[in-house]
This record gives sequence, structure tokens and C-alpha cells, in this order.
Amino acid sequence: MSENAEITALLTRLADAWNAGDATAYAALFTEDADYITFDGTHTEGRPDIEATHRWLFDGPLKGSTMPAPAGPRFKRLADGAVLVVSKGGTAVGGQLRSSTVSFTAVRTPGGWRFASFQNTRVSAP
Repeated sequence: MSENAEITALLTRLADAWNAGDATAYAALFTEDADYITFDGTHTEGRPDIEATHRWLFDGPLKGSTMPAPAGPRFKRLADGAVLVVSKGGTAVGGQLRSSTVSFTAVRTPGGWRFASFQNTRVSAP
């Protein structure tokens, strides 16, 4: 499987974990020291905090929300084992899609590809 196909599969697993409301599976797709920046600028550092934050979200304000797999990802190889991914993304809450542009830094680890960083920027309606 190509590098881009492996990272695309990782993006799909991310959406699957979100849609299952599984904070542990969601956080497992990030490196131990990952940086996670939300649409409002909140910066979460590290897999344990990413998991705790998403457990709270999935049990509370985003319970039942859905995330399509990011669409049309573009890949830019930064170095051997490091790829920038920029894609359309978003989540749906109460049936209302909140569109975003998302970026990830995917890195090859001994356990496979993981995300070392995530940035979510909301797309405002025209």
C-alpha cells in the first residue's frame, strides 16, 4: 500500500472512531506528544489529553455528532516519514454540517502512521 493510501486509511479510521464516539480509538491515532488545535484556538497537548477532551465531547456537547472522512486530501511530503495533509473536513451536529479545512502532520512510527499535529479551521458561509 502506498504512503498516501496508508494515510488516507488513517483519516478514515479517525472518522470511524469519531462516529463511534470512541475517544480511546480516536486518540490512539495520534502520537503520544501530538498537538491538537481546534477551530476556536484551543490547544490540547498529548494523547492522554486528546482522549480526555474527546471523551467529554462525545459524552456531552458532541454526543451523536458525525464526521465524514476528510474529503480530497492533498499530501505534501515534508521528509522521509513525515507528510503534511490538508483536506476538507467537518462535523455534523443535529444534522447541520460545520465545514472546516483541516491539516495534519502524519508521521511514520513503529506502530504505523499516526498524526503528530492537527489544526481545524472553520469555513465561514459565503
